[in-house]
This record gives sequence, structure tokens and C-alpha cells, in this order.
Amino acid sequence: MKQGEMRCLLPWRSVALLFEKPSLRTRVSFELAVAHLGGHCIYLSPQEVGLGKREPVADVARVLSEYVDCIVSRVFSHETLVELAQHASVSVINALSDVEHPCQALADVLTIREKKGRLEGVRLAYVGDGNNVARSLALLSGMLGVHFAIATPEGFQLDEATVTQARAYASASGSDIMVTTDPGEAVSDADVVYTDTWTSMGQEEEAADRRKTFESYQVNSALLSRAKRDVAFMHCLPAHHGEEVTSDVLNGPSSIVFDQAGNRLHVQKAVLAQILLASD
Repeated sequence: MKQGEMRCLLPWRSVALLFEKPSLRTRVSFELAVAHLGGHCIYLSPQEVGLGKREPVADVARVLSEYVDCIVSRVFSHETLVELAQHASVSVINALSDVEHPCQALADVLTIREKKGRLEGVRLAYVGDGNNVARSLALLSGMLGVHFAIATPEGFQLDEATVTQARAYASASGSDIMVTTDPGEAVSDADVVYTDTWTSMGQEEEAADRRKTFESYQVNSALLSRAKRDVAFMHCLPAHHGEEVTSDVLNGPSSIVFDQAGNRLHVQKAVLAQILLASD
């Protein structure tokens, strides 16, 4: 589709970006996605809204529903997102919560498909914290036939409910879900190796303890050598160079992290078009 045709998809549609947490990729990709589709976007910072503090979440949802066609929200607590969706009369998109990061995972699988030419049968290894990104990747991998392995320290595993659901999806798609504490086991023969920061926003007080806990989970050249020779390295960014990943891996020939970041724009356009056109 040409750019001019794309701008006709969502003319006069308005989207609110309601953020409790700052972001580079999420904000820029959604703002540009709305513009590319011919709509109008407004960014609402934590200071402007004070979601749940200055004004109840339910009231914010109802007010914004009077103004916009869609709310894209990036929040600390998933419960806030659920409450927004319960009280809004327009669609609410999860742009990140402490439970999931679905738009990131969609961009990730798009990138894998571009680089590997397929999704079914691809082996994706995730090393690090069993966080929101890992949770979304596990579920989406199971749905799409991607073999998913995750290595986390004890106490930082994915929750059992997520693993059970991912394995149910995997059973139907013909893939498998591996859970281990051994990074080498997870990465062995992987097509793609993925990591994320050990300390997410809001966990800053835990940073020193987390560095000690996760130090053997760093993705470096030695660990990457256990994967396939044409392995692709992924990271959702921002990265802490020298912590969860070494600079030579992040900037090396196997790294596709910036293609991955670029695909956030294309996925946001697809998500917005799918949701808003379906509401016509």
C-alpha cells in the first residue's frame, strides 16, 4: 500500500496516548503510526493526568471516550489497564503493563519472520527475567508454532498460569515450551536469542541485587556460540551495555535489535487499523 493510500485508512480518527511510564519507541512509533494512517494523536504525560491520583481511572476513561476513538495506555499496573478498558466506551490498547507487552511481541515475531523467512519451527531462546516481555513472547510463540525456551534464575520464572496457557497454544500449533534455569540449555541450537533488561522501570531499588542474581545470565559471545551459526540476537531496548548483553553482541553481526525497533512502527499501524476499522 502506498503512503497516500495509507493516510486514507483512518481519516479524522483521534488516538490518546495515556502514559504513566516514559518511552522512546512506544511513543514515537504510535504517534507516527497514527499520522501515517491519517489520524490525529495526543500524548498525555503522567504529570498532566495523574492517572488514579489526581483523577480516578474510571473518570479518565469516560472523559477520554468522549474525545477520542482509541486509548493507547502504558501503565505500571495491569489492573489500571483493565479498569480503563472496563470504563471506556472506546478501544484500549495495551502499550505495556507489568503483566504483558503485546505490541512488542508482535513486532518481535514480525522481525523473526522477516529474518528467518518463517515462524513455524523457529527456535527462540529468551534469557533473563520472566517479565512482561517474556510472558507475551511465550504466549505468542505458542500460538504461532515457534519453539520457545526461557532460562531464568530461581524466583524469576514465568508464572505457572502463563506456562500452562503457552503450552496449550503450543500443543495446538505443534511447537514446544521449555522452562529452565540453565541459559546454555535454553540457547542450545537456537535460531534466535533474546534478552531484556534485568531491572525494569519501577524496580530501581532492586538493581544491585538483581545484577548479582542475573550475572550468569548475560548474553555474551560465549553463550551465543551455543546457538546456531546464523543466530539472530534480539533485545526490546533500552539495553544496559555490559549487563544483560555485552556491547560486542548488541552491536555485532548477529544483532537485529534496530530492525526489531523499526518494526514497532509497522506493527502499531497494523494494530490501529485492525482495531479502528473493525469498529466502523
